[in-house]
Amino acid sequence: MSRLTFRASAYEVKVPASSANVGPGFDSFAIALEKRDRYIAQVLDDKNLDIDVAGEGADEVTKDEKNLVVKAIHKGWEFLGLSKKEFPGLALRALNNLPHGRGLGSSASAIVGGLVLSRSLVVGGADRMSDNDLLTLATEMEGHPDNVAAALFGGAVLSWSGNDFADAIKLEVSPRITAVAFIPANNVPTSKARKMLPESIPHQDAVKNSINTALLTQALTTRPDLLLIATEDFLHQKYRESAMPKSFALMSKLRAAGVPAFISGAGPSVLALLVDADLNHELEDLVRAAGAGFTVENLEISRVGYQVSN
Repeated sequence: MSRLTFRASAYEVKVPASSANVGPGFDSFAIALEKRDRYIAQVLDDKNLDIDVAGEGADEVTKDEKNLVVKAIHKGWEFLGLSKKEFPGLALRALNNLPHGRGLGSSASAIVGGLVLSRSLVVGGADRMSDNDLLTLATEMEGHPDNVAAALFGGAVLSWSGNDFADAIKLEVSPRITAVAFIPANNVPTSKARKMLPESIPHQDAVKNSINTALLTQALTTRPDLLLIATEDFLHQKYRESAMPKSFALMSKLRAAGVPAFISGAGPSVLALLVDADLNHELEDLVRAAGAGFTVENLEISRVGYQVSN
């Protein structure tokens, strides 16, 4: 007999997009953005999986036990003490708003959404799986904690992990800061982008990157006037230029104009952080600067992470 009691009602979770690295903060910094995927799940009496996906990637996302949201739900149930043979059936509905393979945290959204649903569907699940437990499980699945921490907690996060744990500090982003995303039509798999990174970098680049990463904590919170300096990266972006030349050129163009811009996560989207912006005026200029090939979206900083309801 199962050691878990499942709730009969369906639960819905909305998970924000996330932009990792924020320039120099490789695998440690991320920002949550107000563009959300939605997942609704309900436990079934039989052992069947009933999965329906709409929106981004609907024709590409697997609709079986390999579905990333389902894998996260199952991982959560295992953490809560359920064996694989005890998994009940599941109805899952996903409305994907986040583009896949663009560096805006679509996989982190699916993982966090599935784990939140796993505990929500279990009586007492939230008491047995804390947010910190959830972050550790999500990091195991994602491979790094930055995107999943932002999706979980909202705002900006500074995250780190070890062999069997992950943790994060939430930073309250200055209300003066607004985010604008430049999203290309093409994608770049994260695995490909990571393979382009060198085993070592020049010592002087490491020094500059360390300084800017430390400065980033202040720039995001109390000193947004320092964002242009603090978002300059010396660790990873230039090594990926050949995989996303148009994105790199746009980022360089924006930075040369004094706009704090960086490759979002593993790319190829570009994120710009505007300070005290008149968006009605500045968005027009940014759309012109991007030219053809990019969709420009104003994505407010998401002050909260996942939102769950039934």
